[in-house]
Amino acid sequence: MPSLDPAPRKPSASLARQLALALELPLVPIAGVLIGGGIGYLLDHWLHTSPAIMLVGGGMGFGGGLWNILKELSKDSRKQGNGDGQG
Repeated sequence: MPSLDPAPRKPSASLARQLALALELPLVPIAGVLIGGGIGYLLDHWLHTSPAIMLVGGGMGFGGGLWNILKELSKDSRKQGNGDGQG
């Protein structure tokens, strides 16, 4: 006699993609600030300047991180829009 318990379902690729995106997105701007600020700090130390280059580098890293987030989200929304038969 077959078992009445349904077979355990595997998470769909969409759910896995959403989880990966949710874990990745907060780290992207933080990494951008750390990398850009770190490069700016090294340049400031090498050039014996005020922390202006570090601040500019951190701001550019943050902007690059936000740009990457927007690019990933727009790519993901295009995939969802094409997958429902409307495009």
